[in-house]
Amino acid sequence: MAVEVKELLEAGVHFGHLTRKWDPNMAPYVYMERNGIHIINLYKTAAKIEEAGEALSKIAASGRKILFVATKKQAKDIVAEKAADINMPYITERWPGGMLTNFITIRKAVKKMATIDRMKKDGTFNSLSKKERLQVDRQRAKLEKNLGSITDMTRLPAALFVVDIKREHIAIKEAQKLNIPIFAMVDTNSDPRQVDYVIPSNDDASKSIDKVLTHVTAAIANGLAERKAEKDAPKAEKDAPKAKKEAKKEVVKDEEE
Repeated sequence: MAVEVKELLEAGVHFGHLTRKWDPNMAPYVYMERNGIHIINLYKTAAKIEEAGEALSKIAASGRKILFVATKKQAKDIVAEKAADINMPYITERWPGGMLTNFITIRKAVKKMATIDRMKKDGTFNSLSKKERLQVDRQRAKLEKNLGSITDMTRLPAALFVVDIKREHIAIKEAQKLNIPIFAMVDTNSDPRQVDYVIPSNDDASKSIDKVLTHVTAAIANGLAERKAEKDAPKAEKDAPKAKKEAKKEVVKDEEE
C-alpha cells in the first residue's frame, strides 16, 4: 500500500513540537517553522514509512515477533487494536523493567498466569480460603493487565516498534543493549540517532498515530501472508501427485464402465 503525502497531511502527521523544544538532530526531517511550531517534511515521512514497512514485512515473513510499545494515553488503544489484529505482542501499560534484559523473569511471571488458570480448571483454586482466592485473583488480574498481551512471545522479539521514544526511553535502552532493531515514530523533540528506522511524525495526535500504524501493520500483514503462502506451497506440491493419481483412477474407471 503506497503512502500518499496527502493522507498524511490530512491526519496531521506533519505537526511537530514547539521550536524551542526541538532536538537539532531532527533538522534533516524538518520542512519549515510556522507559528512557533516545526513542520515535518511529509515526503521524507512517506519514504521512511515505506522503508520501515519493507523491513518489518521481512521480519514478519521470517516468522519472528515484533513488539509494539506505546504507553501514552492517545496511543495505547490504537496500538493494542492494530497489534492484536496482526497477532503481534504489545505493551500499552507501564513498561516492566527488565522486560527484555531480564526476559527469563518476565516469562516466569507469564507462566504464573497459566498456573493460576490451571488451578481454576482442576479445582485446586476452590480448595483455597476465601482470602487466598481473592489474593490470587488480584495477582492474576495485575499480571493480565501488564503482561497479558505478550503471553505468546516465548522468546525475545526480533524488533521493537515504539511510539514516542522520549517516553519509552527505558524500552529503547534495553533494546539497544541487546542489539534489537528499533522502529519508531519520532517527533521533532526527540533524538533520531537512538532509532534504527526513523519515521519522522507527530507522535501526540491519535489521528497521526493511527495513520502511521495503519501502514506499518499492513506491511507486517503482507509479510505474514507471504509466510503462509510459502508454507502452503510445499503442501500443495505434495498433494498434487496424489490428486493426479486419483484423477487417473477416475478416468480408468469411467472407460471400464
